Amino acid sequence: MRRLRRISLWRAVAPLALLCAGLLFATSATNARGTDLRPSRNTTLAGLVEEQSRRSASLVRQHAALTQDIEKLQEQQGSIDPALAKQLKDLSDAVGTTPVTGPGLTVTLKDAPSQVVKDNPDVDADWLVIHQQDIQAVVNALWAGGADAISIQNHRVISTTGIKCVGNSVVLHGVPYLPPYKITAIGDRRKLQKALDDSQYIENLQDYVVKFQLGYDVKNESSISMPAYEGTLDLQSATVPGFPRTPSTSPTASGR
Repeated sequence: MRRLRRISLWRAVAPLALLCAGLLFATSATNARGTDLRPSRNTTLAGLVEEQSRRSASLVRQHAALTQDIEKLQEQQGSIDPALAKQLKDLSDAVGTTPVTGPGLTVTLKDAPSQVVKDNPDVDADWLVIHQQDIQAVVNALWAGGADAISIQNHRVISTTGIKCVGNSVVLHGVPYLPPYKITAIGDRRKLQKALDDSQYIENLQDYVVKFQLGYDVKNESSISMPAYEGTLDLQSATVPGFPRTPSTSPTASGR
C-alpha cells in the first residue's frame, strides 16, 4: 500500500518539477539574449574594449543609416531648396561628412613588444606604450603637410575630434581602441612624408622606436577609400578666443 502511495505521489510531483525547470530555462534564455550568462572568456580588459568598440560601431552605422533615410525623404518631399542643398553638399565635403578617395599615407603606431617590456623591468612603463600625444603629433603633422582628409582606426577625423588616453587604450569619439593605431591621410604623398620628417615631436618619438622597439611604420597608398564621419555634429559647449569664458550650451543640447 505504501509503495503505491509513493508511486502516485511521484507521478503527481514529477510534472510540476519539469514545468518549473522549463520556466527557469526559458527565463535564463530570455535574459541572456543569446549570450553567455557567465562570460568567463571575455573578462580581460582587451576583450571588453573590443566588445564596446564593436557595439559602438554598430550603433554609429545605425545612426548613419537613419540619417541617410531622413535626407532621402526630405529630398523626395522637396523640403530643401536646391541652392541650399548645394551649399550643404559643399560644406559636407569640408566638414568630413562625405566619403573621399585618393592617394596618401598610412602611419601605424604600436606599443613595445611584450618581450621588450619583460627585458626592461626598471624602465618607466609610459615609455613603452603609444600615448594620445603620439597620435596627435602624427595627425598634426599630416594636417600641416596638406592632408585633404584623415582617419584614425578607419574613423574620419573632423574639427571636433578628440583623442584621449584611458588606461592602456585610446578613446576616439567616445569609443576605446587598443593598438596598433592606424592613422591614414589622403593628399600629396611627398608633402605628407616631408611633414612627418620635419616634425620635432616625431623625431623624438623615433628615439623610443630605436631604444624600445615602439612601432612606427609609414606606408604609401596609391588609392585610399576613406569613409565619411558618421557621428553627431552637435556641440555641447564652445568659446570664442579673446572673449570671457562663460558656460554655454548649443540649442540642440538644451532642447530649444
